[in-house]
Amino acid sequence: MSIAADSTTEPRLRSVTCASPAGLHRMAYWEWGDPDNDNVLLCVHGLTRTGRDFDPLARTLQDTYRVVCPDVVGRGRSDWLIDPTGYVVPQYVADMVSLIARLKPARLDWVGTSMGGLIGLGLAGAVMAAPLMRPNRGAYGLGSAADIPLGRMVFNDIGPTLDLDGLSRIGTYVGQDLRFEHFQQAVDYVRSSSQGFGPHDADGWRALTEHVFNQQDGQWVKHYDLRMAQAFELQTTEATEAAQALLWQAWTYLTMPTLILRGSQSDILAADTVKDMLARNPHAQAVEFPGVGHAPTLRADDQIAAVRRFLLAKQD
Repeated sequence: MSIAADSTTEPRLRSVTCASPAGLHRMAYWEWGDPDNDNVLLCVHGLTRTGRDFDPLARTLQDTYRVVCPDVVGRGRSDWLIDPTGYVVPQYVADMVSLIARLKPARLDWVGTSMGGLIGLGLAGAVMAAPLMRPNRGAYGLGSAADIPLGRMVFNDIGPTLDLDGLSRIGTYVGQDLRFEHFQQAVDYVRSSSQGFGPHDADGWRALTEHVFNQQDGQWVKHYDLRMAQAFELQTTEATEAAQALLWQAWTYLTMPTLILRGSQSDILAADTVKDMLARNPHAQAVEFPGVGHAPTLRADDQIAAVRRFLLAKQD
């Protein structure tokens, strides 16, 4: 039996204005549940995906949370950046801060798949480290409490170690300008290029395709700004190593409960990295899904159940 809620439920489409050094842009987001609920779950997708990836998870949690699933800038319904070199995690973190300021959560839990996990880790590291680094202004400041009330965090098939071979695999298809005459051709492409998602039926593959290909001028094209590939072209070994050092530092700052999800066949998150993450952070736990690579889509019942159990577990 499926644990998914009513499949006819649809989210509300909203947007928030964000800023980059090149100008302003709008980030679209999909909102589920009571819009006045200040218990917020923010779900952030992977590199070439959209917020609609979380539809099955959101439907099952919308009675507890206001579930918010942004289309990261350059993807889906969001604007594209003027300067494509801005398609990097620091910009995405800044955009999420703008979104969180709009949402005004009393508590914010996080589910991040791949890139969405890196964004969450960058945000959490900043939240946890800021009170330690900010000069004390005493009674003249706004107080020492964190501005973002982060609660539980789920990192879906991502960690502080960046696998260069896995990233190279992803980078090979990011900038490809693919065009299909028929939607089923797009479905077949997603299925052939996303075997790491694990087994899905025909309806599942269609659902994983319908929001990542748009129909333009009679053809089906990718939903995102192909110029994102430029960020991969500019990446160096030295920059990757520096980023990893910062990510590991951020990981050690985390004091909230965290859940690491891993596909057993993942080429992005190694099993040894998960062991290291667990050793370095006593607040972390991990779940591995057999027969899945990068990344679990959080559509299967066992994957949804693992996330639900963690997020809804009784607080200590």
